Amino acid sequence: MVKKIALIGFGASAIGFLKGFEEFGLNKIYSVDVYEKGEDIGRTGFGGLKYDGKLFISKGMGGDLEIPLSVQRRVVEFYLLKSGLAKTDNKGIVVFSENLERGASFENEELYKKFYHAGFEPIRSHFYHLGTDLLTETVQKIYEDYITIDNVNFHFGEEVIQIIPQESKVVVVTKNGEGVYDKVIVAVGRRGHKLVNDMVKNHPELILSNDKVDLGIRFELPDHVVAELNKEMYEFKIRLRSKTGYIVRTFCNNPSGKVTIEKYDDFVTVNGHANSNQKTSNTNFAILVTHSFTQPFNDPVGYGSYISKLSNILAGGDKVILQCYEDFKNSKRTKKLGRVEPTLDSSYYILGDLNLALPRRTIESIIDFLERLEEVIPGITYPDNLLYGAEVKFYTNKINNGFFENIKIIGDCSGWTRSITYATAHGYMLAKSMAEMN
Repeated sequence: MVKKIALIGFGASAIGFLKGFEEFGLNKIYSVDVYEKGEDIGRTGFGGLKYDGKLFISKGMGGDLEIPLSVQRRVVEFYLLKSGLAKTDNKGIVVFSENLERGASFENEELYKKFYHAGFEPIRSHFYHLGTDLLTETVQKIYEDYITIDNVNFHFGEEVIQIIPQESKVVVVTKNGEGVYDKVIVAVGRRGHKLVNDMVKNHPELILSNDKVDLGIRFELPDHVVAELNKEMYEFKIRLRSKTGYIVRTFCNNPSGKVTIEKYDDFVTVNGHANSNQKTSNTNFAILVTHSFTQPFNDPVGYGSYISKLSNILAGGDKVILQCYEDFKNSKRTKKLGRVEPTLDSSYYILGDLNLALPRRTIESIIDFLERLEEVIPGITYPDNLLYGAEVKFYTNKINNGFFENIKIIGDCSGWTRSITYATAHGYMLAKSMAEMN
C-alpha cells in the first residue's frame, strides 16, 4: 500500500523536496498531497521566491545547516536550467547564458584585503540573479513539471490550520476538512509562522533556540557610487562588529533596482528587488543589526513587529519613513530630498526621522557601519543618500526536527535556513534521507 505524505506550502523548501521526491524514486513508495493556501500558482505566497530571484552558493550565509557546496550548486543549476538562463551541453555540463547576471563576491584578493583591513568580514559567495520577473516564470515552469509526477497532487486554496500528531499517524486539518497521513512535512516559510507557533504551544520541546531579530534600514544611493563593486561581484556581503558590540551586515544588494514594501498582517516593512529587464539608476541594499536577547525575554518576533508598527504609526499608517543620511546622523527630520530620487512609490513613504522609531544602539551601529564603509567606498555617506525604515528580518524558532518521527519542518519556517538556495536544499536533503531509509 502506498503511504501518504502531506506537504504543507509550496515555496522553496517544497520545491526542493519534490525535486528529490521524483529523483530518488519516492513517488513509488509515497503519494503526496501539496496543500497551498494561495488560490492558484500565480497567487501562492512563495516568500523569498518572489523577491529579487537571487541565488548563491556559499558556506558563509543563507542558513545554519551544513549543506555541501555540491548540493547548493545542484540546486542553483536546477533553477537556472528551468529559467532558460542555462543549458546542458552534449557532455551533460551546465553552461550559463551570456544574459545571466552573476558575480563572485570577494574572489578579488585586493578587494578582499581592502575591506578586511578596514575591519570588515568579507563573505565569499557566487551569485546568480534571475530577477523577480523571471523567477516567477521559472516557478510556473517548475510547477508545470511537478504536476506530471506520479503520486503528486496539488490542492490550492487549502489553508492548513492545525496539525495533530497521533501515535503512528498525523491528522491535517484544513478549513474544508481533514486528512490522515503517515508523514507531514511543513514547508510554510517565514510567513507561515502561525502554524508552526501553534505546534510549539502544544509541544514547547520543539524549540532549540529563539533569541534573535535583525533591525535596520534599506539604503539607497546612485549606481555610480558602487559601480565598481556591482560590476566586480554583483552583490557584496560584509559583516562588521560595530563599536556598540552588535554585528551589522549588508543584505540583498540590488544594482539598478527598486525599493519595495513588504506587507505583513498588521504592519509593513521595507525591502528591495531588481528585475532582469527593468532597470533604475539606483542601487539599494539592507543594513541590518542583529539583536540577541537573553532570558526572561523570549519574543524577538514581537519586538521586531513592535518597531515596525511604531515606524508605521509615525508615518501615518501603512507607510515607511524615508530620511536623508545627513539628517539621520544628526537626528533631524528630513523635510526635503537632495540629488537622489527615491525608487519607492511616494504613496508608500513620508519624509521623517527614523531616530524616533529605531533603538539608540541600532542607530549608532548603522552610523558606525556606514562611516567605516566610507573608507573603502567613497560616497557611501553622501548627505543626500537615502535610508528607508524599518527593515526587519525575523529569525523563526530553531526547530528540533528529531522531536517527531513523522513530522518534519523544513525551510525558513524551521529556523535553519534564510535563503532560496538553503531552503530548497533543505527539502532536497530530506527527500534524500527518506530514500536512504527506505
